[in-house]
Amino acid sequence: MKRYVTMHIREDLKKKMVFMGGPRQSGKTTVARDLLKGQISANSGGAYFNWDSDRDRKIALKENWSDDQELLIFDELHKFRRWKTWIKGLYDTNDAKHKFLVTGSARLDVYKRGGDSLLGRYHYWRLHPFCLAELPAGISAKEGLQRLMSVGGFPEPFLDANERDARRWRRDRTDRILREDVRDLESIKEITTLDLFLDALKTRVGGLVTLSNIANDIQISPTTAKKWLEALENMYMCFAIFPLTHKIARAVKKPPKVFFFDNADVTVDKDEGPRFENLVASHLLKRLHFLEDRDGFRYKLHYIRDKEGREVDFAILKDGKLEELIEVKLGDDSPSRSLLYFAERLKPKKAVQIVLGLKQSKLKGSYLITSPEEYFKVLG
Repeated sequence: MKRYVTMHIREDLKKKMVFMGGPRQSGKTTVARDLLKGQISANSGGAYFNWDSDRDRKIALKENWSDDQELLIFDELHKFRRWKTWIKGLYDTNDAKHKFLVTGSARLDVYKRGGDSLLGRYHYWRLHPFCLAELPAGISAKEGLQRLMSVGGFPEPFLDANERDARRWRRDRTDRILREDVRDLESIKEITTLDLFLDALKTRVGGLVTLSNIANDIQISPTTAKKWLEALENMYMCFAIFPLTHKIARAVKKPPKVFFFDNADVTVDKDEGPRFENLVASHLLKRLHFLEDRDGFRYKLHYIRDKEGREVDFAILKDGKLEELIEVKLGDDSPSRSLLYFAERLKPKKAVQIVLGLKQSKLKGSYLITSPEEYFKVLG
């Protein structure tokens, strides 16, 4: 199936280079190969180079391709120390002959910093796993939600829908991220302790994450814990959201909440609440990244909490203005008092309560109580 970014990337390649980042094994190579099949213009060729392949790397460095290969794709190029200046040189001297797509399992918006910023030469897209707005043919919203809650949205485990195989896949993916990507790109050597840090984050989804407490538990410094969280974010393993404090009376500066791109990474005992909240968080982030990359607006995802303990799970800002407040519930369709309280005072365009298992949506003015299947049925 065509992924949700394929058409947009094809159009952007007609104008500039395209960088595509996203979690490892989210489908970037599939998108790249689909673009090669479709091409940018009729009767043109292309070439794919994976920087992890010795053969591909040698061919690429020698620029051993022909003029009729219009689309050149460089996968994991950020692992090349001089990748920024190298791709800039190629683009500046060959943009009339070739189109360039650079993909990577790290945040290319981070690793482009330093030296020439390549400003104005590329568009950036972020590819996320499957979601309720992007389900393969033949999978209903109900079945898709069940798979997202049990095996996560990454293409291989999602399509297989086998929990045992999904656990094995997840273990291998985590090992590769920690022992290859993080080690090579972040210069972190204490991989075993980093694994403990990651496990601690998985048990705290939905709650406030006090890094100093985790640091004390696994005997690292708070500064190291902060650095490690940033490294895991750079590798698209997890993401942190922070409290919204401006214009919030008696708001408190609280620690972040941390969520995972792989919904099945969340440690679950009997309570599905944290995994469902993670599902909503990851769906929201995918939507906001898509809107940013397509339309150019700036979006921020926050949560709200004041000194009286009133809390709303998510707040969406568009170019600094509050757009939406969102509360997440397991089966409770009675209006959230905290959501009502902040909606009345902050006047967002929308106030939404997403309820797992809800049969029918309810609309009261600008206050919507709805199911995840209904709320996330479109991407943007």
